[in-house]
Amino acid sequence: MTPNPTPTVLIVPGLRDHVENHWQTLLERKLPNARSVPPLEHDKLNRAARVAALDAALAQIDGPVILVAHSAGVMITVHWAQLHRRNIKGALLATPPDFNAPMPEGYPAPATLHEHGWMPTPRTRLPFPSIVAASTNDPLARIERVEELAQAWGSRFIEVGAVGHLNPASGHGEWPRAEEFVAELS
Repeated sequence: MTPNPTPTVLIVPGLRDHVENHWQTLLERKLPNARSVPPLEHDKLNRAARVAALDAALAQIDGPVILVAHSAGVMITVHWAQLHRRNIKGALLATPPDFNAPMPEGYPAPATLHEHGWMPTPRTRLPFPSIVAASTNDPLARIERVEELAQAWGSRFIEVGAVGHLNPASGHGEWPRAEEFVAELS
């Protein structure tokens, strides 16, 4: 099989998996070279299972890859990068949560996240170019904390304004800047 020179865009969703009208879902439909990590049937909160699902999805792709992660998908990506080596062209890491801080109602508590293998948050430099897009009013992470993580990961940090958690619950569906960032990483 001849590798495709156009990078495949692999969507790495967060803990809620695929959400209708989410910018990741809309981006996957829009880009002809995009696909997504399939949702888990079991162990949905298990970090190791999520990382294994990302690795399995990557194994199905021949050629260059750009990862597009949101929320816990960012944490899946950075945990994966600590364990595996593969030539990743780049990664868009949008609104990573701070799993060390208490989450809003409806999200797992830090103790639950720790129990399922999410802690500690990796702070190792990523072996591929990356962009961290951060919201100034994300209820899942203070922007200062996201900037610290971006610095530790060696990522370009971009403040994208007051966009909440950049999801339908915060009034955001399509996110055109995602396409700009993917093009920049291509």
